[in-house]
Amino acid sequence: MIIFPAIDIVQGKAVRLFKGDYNQMTVYNENPSSVALDFKAAGASHIHIVDLEGAKNGLTPNIETVKKIKKESGLFAEIGGGVRSIDVIEAYLDAGLDRVILGTAAVNDNEFLKEALKKYGEKIAVGIDIKDGFVAIKGWTEKSNLDAFDFAKSMQDMGAGTLICTDISKDGAMQGTNRELYSKLSSELSINITASGGVSSMDDVKHLASMNLYAAIIGKAYYTGAIDLASAIKAAE
Repeated sequence: MIIFPAIDIVQGKAVRLFKGDYNQMTVYNENPSSVALDFKAAGASHIHIVDLEGAKNGLTPNIETVKKIKKESGLFAEIGGGVRSIDVIEAYLDAGLDRVILGTAAVNDNEFLKEALKKYGEKIAVGIDIKDGFVAIKGWTEKSNLDAFDFAKSMQDMGAGTLICTDISKDGAMQGTNRELYSKLSSELSINITASGGVSSMDDVKHLASMNLYAAIIGKAYYTGAIDLASAIKAAE
């Protein structure tokens, strides 16, 4: 299992939200590139980046920051947050990013998703944000009427190779991850599943690794010191 340490970006800074609430934001570092270099020093090979402003407006307000993170760290980098057009996908790929995550757009626009998967294949991942068993959209501000598992299966059927599944109720809360959810996804789907949200202890990491998941994202637990990144990477291997 690959560990993706996470950097969430607002106004060029590394931040974390509590349960997806933009009003409960903590700034962890004014220079996200230095955070990525810390990840690399701990043994990370991959990084998960989210432009939280892009998640709201569908644009790329932090692309220069993202480009700098990729260039200076050299890590495999995936980026998400409001990717709703081919132009934005191309902007990120041209900036050197390795994979682009579609969230709200994958829910709302099947034709766009099909086009993106056809054109870019494995460079596209689908992010499924889950709230009370349903898919949440628009930067976690709205809950749709789509059952999360049914949607995940439909994404597999459409040809998506990687799903990043986030349980919003767990994200940033430091109360453990939704092991039942990831166990079901891993056992019933045949594509790459990345666990995200609430990975807050080494016990979480070990349990997720035992499920044969593709990857897990570690965010707040790294920043608060609850998880030692180097130890998590070794445990996941």
